[in-house]
Amino acid sequence: MIDSPYPDVEIPDLTVYDYLFGDLDDADRDRPAFIAQADGAETSYASLVAQIDAFAGALAERGVGPGTVVGLLSPNVPAFVTAFHGVLRAGATATTINALFTADEIAKQLRDARATWLVTVSPLLPQGAAAAAEVGIPDERVIVLDGADGHPSLRDLLAEGRPAPEVEIDPATHLAVLPYSSGTTGTPKGVMLTHRNLVANVAQCIETVRVEPSDRVLAVLPFFHIYGMTVLLNLALRRRAALVPMPRFDLVDFLTTIEERRCTYVFIAPPIAVALAKHPVVDQFDISSVHTLLSGAASLDGETGRRAAERIGARMLQGYGMTELSPVSHVIPADRPDIPLDSIGIPVPNVRSKLVDPATGEEIVAHGADGATPPGELWVQGPNVMAGYLGRPEETAATIDADGYLHTGDIAVHHEAGYFTIVDRLKELIKYKGYQIAPAELEALLLSHPKIADAAVIGVLDDDREEVPKAFVVRAEDSLDADEVIAFVADRVAPHKKVRRVAFVDAIPKSGSAKILRKDLRAVEPEAAAVE
Repeated sequence: MIDSPYPDVEIPDLTVYDYLFGDLDDADRDRPAFIAQADGAETSYASLVAQIDAFAGALAERGVGPGTVVGLLSPNVPAFVTAFHGVLRAGATATTINALFTADEIAKQLRDARATWLVTVSPLLPQGAAAAAEVGIPDERVIVLDGADGHPSLRDLLAEGRPAPEVEIDPATHLAVLPYSSGTTGTPKGVMLTHRNLVANVAQCIETVRVEPSDRVLAVLPFFHIYGMTVLLNLALRRRAALVPMPRFDLVDFLTTIEERRCTYVFIAPPIAVALAKHPVVDQFDISSVHTLLSGAASLDGETGRRAAERIGARMLQGYGMTELSPVSHVIPADRPDIPLDSIGIPVPNVRSKLVDPATGEEIVAHGADGATPPGELWVQGPNVMAGYLGRPEETAATIDADGYLHTGDIAVHHEAGYFTIVDRLKELIKYKGYQIAPAELEALLLSHPKIADAAVIGVLDDDREEVPKAFVVRAEDSLDADEVIAFVADRVAPHKKVRRVAFVDAIPKSGSAKILRKDLRAVEPEAAAVE
């Protein structure tokens, strides 16, 4: 067992709302919580909290409270924060939905989460309304934040001026959010995160991530993703920093926003680091206000990270986590420049880690002559470990053992200097531009095609060293070609899930128990079609 080098921090027995806003003083109330990307208009903490309270009151008047699940389908806009924290303030549970999802994908999550309300924005209303209708959510329970005929709007609900309800819940057991994750394998599952999980992870990150009240935090990574939810949104709000939300990533808009709003702390995913390191347009902007970049959601190449940091004169950090960990378990702290950038850093406070030999189940403790342990699966224990997967006790038991350790599916080594490096993985999950893609979900879709007899999906590297889904397909009809396979999937999934490589094979290698042998597929490289 390897403890965090940091002393344990106290995890308050509070709801997310009370932890973030309960001790707001007069000076904090006047501070900007948000700065608009377009014109620099500021929303104070006092105004934000008043909106959250009023939204919670309006929801409570309509019967939303403990036991209610509300779907939240929105890009990064200030109204997202009012809705998200208003739902939690009312005692309900928010299931945050990828803003790129199709109507079928939205409906699938709403149904699995047992959501009875949906909050969205007008640009996403066509797919949101279709999904709501499919699962039986009526129009009066589809809130369109910026307004749409036949639906309640944020302005309507806030204008009612209702006080926030009195809600009695146990932060340790009450579910705050139900984001969806594929875990180490399989289709997406609802990850049950309690108020204590979210509060704990913010408290664990304060010392290591080091967002300060003086910071202007650029929020381009989506709030619906657990990384954006905890590390951007909740941590920044707890630290009374100012958030500058961006609803989507565009490199020029990103650089313009940093320059015009003088952003100081920028949370990114690896593709943004690549752009900062290599794209010529970066030199046309003054982004010298940035002092820190923190990369997460997928593995960052150390050399790319160093080039990006040196180019803009900022420090680059990397963190590690999973939705199931709320999400952060390890990070390179700002005060540890000795830790290599291609590592995941050290455990955050209150986290205990161990490395376990996947073949023997024995814990790995000895370091070799090079100062590193042999590789082993990384297991993590701490107050940020999820309560489990919604309605899936067997998969929960396979992921969290009796001692409370979450088995990450990632293979790591531990160095005598105290940091960890991920070297491989057991899990089948594909990470594309920070988004999770479950091979099993794409395989089930491919098998629904009448011309496909069998299929398997793995992640492979494209020309930009980005992991993309590659489908291995056994034809049921010879007329099937790669373009048809690619188009079939693209029409039915969010853009990041598209199959981008196709190979036709005679058979899918499987074990005696019919499990796909993905390691065998990785050795097969027949001619493949590609789509970008």
